[in-house]
Amino acid sequence: MSNHCPYCQKKISISKVFCSRECKDNYFQMVAIQIPKPFIKRIFVFCDKEQREKEIAEFASRHGWKESLIRNKIAKLKEEYGY
Repeated sequence: MSNHCPYCQKKISISKVFCSRECKDNYFQMVAIQIPKPFIKRIFVFCDKEQREKEIAEFASRHGWKESLIRNKIAKLKEEYGY
């Protein structure tokens, strides 16, 4: 029997919860990351692509989160909010 890693969806044995330590860390960081709706609105309504990239990098740096995780979270929220 097999299970799937909740972060990357790789197949893993039923006795494991995550496929790697990195997936475990990323999963719990994604849960902890909170991005305010006004920030999402600002970067998609009032910023061009270049400004958006800069804002995302600054946001990740300011909060000490991995930029790739911030980008993933923003992509999910963008669809959810309809931007």
